[in-house]
Amino acid sequence: MEKSRRGQRLAFSLLFGLWLPCCLTQTTPSTAATMTPTPSPSPSSQSQTERLKVRLAGYPRKHNEGRIELFYKGEWGTICDDDFSISNANVLCRQLGFVSATGWTHSAKYGKGQGKIWLDNVLCNGGEKSIEFCKSRGWGNSDCTHDEDAGVVCKDERIPGFVDSNVIDAHVDENKVEEVRLRPVVAMAKKRLPITEGVVEVKYKDGWAQICDVGWTIKNTRVICGMLGFPHERKVNKNFYKRLKKRAAEKVSRPKVNVSASGRQTSKAKANSKSKQSSPGKRLYLERQKNHFLIHSVACTGTEVHLAACPLEFSKPNTTSSCAGGMAAVVSCMPGPLFTQNSGLKKKLKTSSNVRLKGGARVGEGRVEVLKNNEWGTVCDDRWNLQSASVVCRELGFGSAKEALTGARMGQGMGPIYMNEVKCFGLEKSIWNCPFKNITSEDCQHMEDAGVRCNIPYMGLENSIRIVGGRSNYEGRVEVQVGSKWGTVCSTGWTTKEAMVVCRQLGLGYSMHAITETWYWDSSNVTEMVMSGVKCTGNEMALSQCQHHKTVSCQKAAAKFSAGVICSETASDLVLNAPLVEQTVYIEDRPLHMLYCAAEEDCLSKSAAKANWPYGHRRLLRFSSQIHNIGRADFKPKAGRHSWVWHACHGHYHSMDIFTHYDLLNANGTKVAEGHKASFCLEDTDCQEGVSKRYECANFGDQGITVGCWDLYRHDIDCQWIDITDVKPGNYIMQVVINPNHEVAESDFTNNAMKCNCKYDGHRIWFHNCHIGDAFSEEAERRFEKYPGQNNQIS
Repeated sequence: MEKSRRGQRLAFSLLFGLWLPCCLTQTTPSTAATMTPTPSPSPSSQSQTERLKVRLAGYPRKHNEGRIELFYKGEWGTICDDDFSISNANVLCRQLGFVSATGWTHSAKYGKGQGKIWLDNVLCNGGEKSIEFCKSRGWGNSDCTHDEDAGVVCKDERIPGFVDSNVIDAHVDENKVEEVRLRPVVAMAKKRLPITEGVVEVKYKDGWAQICDVGWTIKNTRVICGMLGFPHERKVNKNFYKRLKKRAAEKVSRPKVNVSASGRQTSKAKANSKSKQSSPGKRLYLERQKNHFLIHSVACTGTEVHLAACPLEFSKPNTTSSCAGGMAAVVSCMPGPLFTQNSGLKKKLKTSSNVRLKGGARVGEGRVEVLKNNEWGTVCDDRWNLQSASVVCRELGFGSAKEALTGARMGQGMGPIYMNEVKCFGLEKSIWNCPFKNITSEDCQHMEDAGVRCNIPYMGLENSIRIVGGRSNYEGRVEVQVGSKWGTVCSTGWTTKEAMVVCRQLGLGYSMHAITETWYWDSSNVTEMVMSGVKCTGNEMALSQCQHHKTVSCQKAAAKFSAGVICSETASDLVLNAPLVEQTVYIEDRPLHMLYCAAEEDCLSKSAAKANWPYGHRRLLRFSSQIHNIGRADFKPKAGRHSWVWHACHGHYHSMDIFTHYDLLNANGTKVAEGHKASFCLEDTDCQEGVSKRYECANFGDQGITVGCWDLYRHDIDCQWIDITDVKPGNYIMQVVINPNHEVAESDFTNNAMKCNCKYDGHRIWFHNCHIGDAFSEEAERRFEKYPGQNNQIS
């Protein structure tokens, strides 16, 4: 059977497989990835890529339950329910990123699978790291049918920092259509990225084949454009392509005439000579004289996320590969604003202002957040699927969804959860147009926040940057291409923001460290410095989009001072509990004789130095700070414990000089009082249910904040205040900024600030409208900033 299949594939390949002339093309993301120069993987990363893949499948189901499928030897298969137990389910759920199993199912409860039944009579003790380490009859050895496919129900709680995706995928037959690309027609289009128009070609064996356009509809075009990262489709000028086809046919049908005895040039020679002189921009896309049509009919509905999910009619092996009455299918796509070359066109395209993505490392991925009543909230992942995710992706200017992520895979949000059981059909212009349920706090928690990974156009940005000299495929000295020259980057002013852009451009996740001295990395092939003065906002897609010097100017131009990065697939994300600040605020007049330790740590205003110590008092604005880590990696101080500073007065180590800034601002944004707090002790005060504490300061313990935990600084400890002794009565804005110097990398710095409206009458103080910096709409934030208005006095 296997031999006959191989024979059919070989015949198919000989009939249709034809390698096209090398040209720059827009491809699906998997093709783009092959173009990226990747360093040799480390042993640890190599073992990670070879790890057994596990997924949940079937319908109907929630994100934490389903039929178990294993990817082994290039093929997905199931597990038989014979001898299945809760111990087996526990092992599988942990492999999927859940903390444990709550049950298991038999008799194909989630539907019958297809293909192999990989394992039978599986016996786990419950402690194995992978199902492959459990006892069984061996791979592929089973006497079961798919009526006996096993399933699991996992506890709806994620393992903190779990890296692998918890994905509900399309379940399409990828063997039918592996990759899709657009091959542009004219030479000028080949040089411009992204490629938005061209002949649709599908990867077939070691070449590319075309699709016959007979019966082709705009719905098919929509699916192709979505796969390639474009939100909208455009009509194609078919007459232009028909003229090209006709011209190509005329060239092919010209008679072959040899050179005459008199030496006169024949008609063929003249034609060749003329074609060499013709403009390359007008060359035909049918350069190889003949198309090979793999697919003769496509009937998409427009809601599919992949061409392979559409009904397709393939060419039969024993028939000719012509396209009677048609030609090769051509599509034209409309790029989103981030990828638009033409600035005039950019103004016409609008993306949603009430939907956004947060917490993602790469462009086009993140936690889905929606705006309601001027406040941002999240979406619960119940029934979250690729159709709903695609609606979000397209309204934000990306293509269709590559993955619909569940279980807060892009970190947990804060604040309200607005939507549950979203059921988009796939053609809606906004997620707000889709049916959904309003929810109560009992229905969902933030550990169920939905996320997306969208298809984005191939821009080739990773081809102009590389990291070298490091010990893995995630760290090294930064080198960029300027013109035709590769070289290093000056590290003067090099910060986490610039490093974030580098890691994003390379597709390596977040920046963990911005390195300013790279002498300890291999420098045998160090190039000259080609870029300096780099200053990024942190949101750019490429380092070349950041500000930088026109000519290189670097005080420390030696190779050991070139810029470097260490990237990571995950990062922490700190957020302050704003309601708690509002609830705990009060004023205390504290005697000076009780503030010696605070003065030593510079926690009082400058006028305190002139006070008549130890007599008198200072007026302190006190409140509690509860700082949550809602990211996907633990928050740990940049400095190792060997460099922590011991403070005898308070009897503990400071792992960070400045952990938070506390400021009181007037209507003009000027500071009227300020405070700062060193990391007295970063530790896990408490955690979500099911998450264990890892960090404790006692006995010179390790400092940090675990994912799913929080560090509480109570209102009654030293330096947990702003000294407002010199502040006059009035209306102010109180601001707290965590990790203000970006000393430790986070997935999102926009939520590090918290603001409150503040009213002080000289005796009492009130806070209201306390919120995280990015929690309100732009309009609401403008209204907030206008308060307290021009008159700063209490009336």
